[in-house]
Amino acid sequence: MCALRARSSGKGVKPADRSQAAARRLLEAHERRERFRPLAKELAPRTEEEAYSIQDSFVALRAKRLGGIAGYKIALATAEMQRFVGVNAPQAGAMLELTMHRTPARVRAADYVQLIVEFEIAVEIAEDLPVADAPFFRSRVARAVGGVMPAIELADDREAVYAELAKHPLELIADNGWNEGAVLGYPVREWQSIDLAAVRGVATINGKAVGEGAGAQAMGHPLDAVAWVADHLARRGRGLLRGDVVITGSLITSKRAKEGELVRFALEGLGDAELRVD
Repeated sequence: MCALRARSSGKGVKPADRSQAAARRLLEAHERRERFRPLAKELAPRTEEEAYSIQDSFVALRAKRLGGIAGYKIALATAEMQRFVGVNAPQAGAMLELTMHRTPARVRAADYVQLIVEFEIAVEIAEDLPVADAPFFRSRVARAVGGVMPAIELADDREAVYAELAKHPLELIADNGWNEGAVLGYPVREWQSIDLAAVRGVATINGKAVGEGAGAQAMGHPLDAVAWVADHLARRGRGLLRGDVVITGSLITSKRAKEGELVRFALEGLGDAELRVD
């Protein structure tokens, strides 16, 4: 990697080698609890495809310690957040098995540079959505959903300067959307009579309300968000599989979670998820 850093450009370096080198650098930064900063120019993604290639390599490296892919997340699900970061579409990331928790859950603030929480509707896939069936639509996705539940996404923005991030929007893809897992409520199996777009959620920290939102904020409808993930995976030759969990985008502005805080997210008709930060 040092030899690669010494180059004045990425010319002559195979894309797979660049992706691997970038992924190793990201892993090193996370393991050392370094503050977020863009990748060096010779490693930084130049296209969305390169960014997802780096993400794949980064996730594979983390999976050696944190288990295989257990689900997927959507970042920048709202037009407002897309404008803020300088992109015109959502971004996807993977969630690993050992980072997924059932409510009530506890994590240590010391394990993150800066723990961020988001408040989302999660779905559990009960039937494969294979590549051959793409493109996907809400009605098809609905038949594959075996349960719906609240989720608190765990993320580590590593004290990123968000104004700086807007100059490097592909970095968030490469860094797997900063995902560090999720706390899941218990899945509601008989969810079909619930209008997921109208469902309202309330987030509290230490009992004080810090925000509320509706399911429609997840790309218009949470199941449209799931369809977007399934189509994204299909374009990359992968299916959304039975047992996968998809968190569909935050209904409420991200919040910092600090030591000693109790974070709770309740969705009407769908229960709640709870996280204590030690």
